[in-house]
Amino acid sequence: MPFDAPASDVPTSDTRAAPGARDSAPGARDSAPGVRDSADRPQGPPPEPGAPPEPGKQAEPGKQPEPGKQPEPGRQAVPALRIVPVRRTGQWIAALFVLLLLAMAVNSLARNKAFQWDVVADYFTTSAVLRGLGLTLWLTALVMVLGFVLGTLLALGRMSSNPVLSWVSSGYIWFFRSTPILVQLLFWFNIGALYPRLGLGIPFGPEFVTVKTVNLLGPVTVAVLGLTLHEAAYAAEVVRGGLLSVDRGQIEAAQSLGLSPWRRLRRIVLPQAMRAIVPPAGNMLIGALKGTSIVSVIAVQDLLYSVQLVYHRTYQVIPLLLVATIWYALVTSVLSVGQHYVEKHYARGAERS
Repeated sequence: MPFDAPASDVPTSDTRAAPGARDSAPGARDSAPGVRDSADRPQGPPPEPGAPPEPGKQAEPGKQPEPGKQPEPGRQAVPALRIVPVRRTGQWIAALFVLLLLAMAVNSLARNKAFQWDVVADYFTTSAVLRGLGLTLWLTALVMVLGFVLGTLLALGRMSSNPVLSWVSSGYIWFFRSTPILVQLLFWFNIGALYPRLGLGIPFGPEFVTVKTVNLLGPVTVAVLGLTLHEAAYAAEVVRGGLLSVDRGQIEAAQSLGLSPWRRLRRIVLPQAMRAIVPPAGNMLIGALKGTSIVSVIAVQDLLYSVQLVYHRTYQVIPLLLVATIWYALVTSVLSVGQHYVEKHYARGAERS
């Protein structure tokens, strides 16, 4: 049976190419990709690195000429940019004004004879002043320790899920932060007018031991009590802020390890919270040191009261006040240095190198 092939499959003389026709056709070499003629290949060895380009060729963009060499032919040299610093005229004027004020203050301190620096030197290390300084340091340390112990309990109570503990702690903090420390000291100093006798016994029942309030609460005891209750309210907020700064995932990880609540607080939470507690606690310590001077109103012989006793006798008010001022400044400076190193200790592992 005869079979006729389709017309498109039958090669014709128009579509059939003769052998070698592609190679011999003009321009075939240019259309074939990857085929290069010997005339297109570079002649001679490649140029050495750093050698100037051949005449008529442009230099590579962005390439700077080497030091001590002329710019390459066909390329324009880029001039070096001159950096001009910002002129802060206002800051320099303010700095000069501050220096002028400091120079005037130093000149006044040095040349004003009313300061009586010789009297300051005579009373600076007297036994009365040093005893007052010792009582001030003892009172500051005791108040801060007791205040932070009570403040930690108040912070835990305020963060407790128990509504009674939370409300009582919040009320305590609100009350003692709302009243001035001087009013609190005077109130505790005159507590005998409200309660002439204090007793120990069964609530709403008989008393086993009773004592006169005047004999129980002396000036130093009142100072410790009043300052401790006052500082505890502020310490509670400092501790609470530090505890809240710890990531919740740290507590959940400690719970997953089966640690008890007390061990979680002592080993996991507090070491991390100290980074947020130490700076405000250092400020509280310095404030408590200076705040102890207020106990002089209830006749506690701290540093300020000691110098007051002297100038009430000698009428040299300014020199004796300078003695107290210098001692407060020295102790505060030492505490500031200690605070810096404590902050650096607890910031280990959190600072970027």
